[in-house]
Amino acid sequence: MANKKQNKTSHRDLQAQKKAEVLGENKRPSRSKGAILGLAVVALLMGAGVWMMNPSGIIKGGSRDVQAVASTAKAAEVSLEAAQFEGGKARHFAFKSPDGTEIRYFVLKSSDGVIRAAFDACDVCWRSNRGYTQDGDVMVCNNCGRRFASVKVNEVKGGCNPAPLARQMVGGKVVIKVADILEGRRFFDFRS
Repeated sequence: MANKKQNKTSHRDLQAQKKAEVLGENKRPSRSKGAILGLAVVALLMGAGVWMMNPSGIIKGGSRDVQAVASTAKAAEVSLEAAQFEGGKARHFAFKSPDGTEIRYFVLKSSDGVIRAAFDACDVCWRSNRGYTQDGDVMVCNNCGRRFASVKVNEVKGGCNPAPLARQMVGGKVVIKVADILEGRRFFDFRS
């Protein structure tokens, strides 16, 4: 009988504690609120640290960097210094369309010495939104793993090949028309 009385007493104590917490009568702050506040402060500090360490506008994207390209309503073309592609390393860029869609593409100097450009998407895997990374002289689809020789980029289209992006060489610069970049919007618009 004494055991039943203890159980009733402890149950009443638990109810009183819960009531005090709900009504704010408990003087000690809840551990869960403190933990949430602590995590929020840590997340804020980490975000500020990342921002302070990355003032260049380069967005780390796994094994590739994406350079944001300024977009303005008046700009008719994007102009990139050809010298930055001399090492054969693919450089990824992002262009924000007027409706806010981020259109990604890459430019590289292939092993035959030609500077090439393609959207960071293809007709097959674009819905995965994973794009391509470079492995030596090939571009690799981050979704299906297919490999594409650098000399075929901007030459072969369809299937899982990187979708070609028109470009011109003008006086030591790679020039891409904004209208051509906007043609790739279909690969990056995930709203529908």
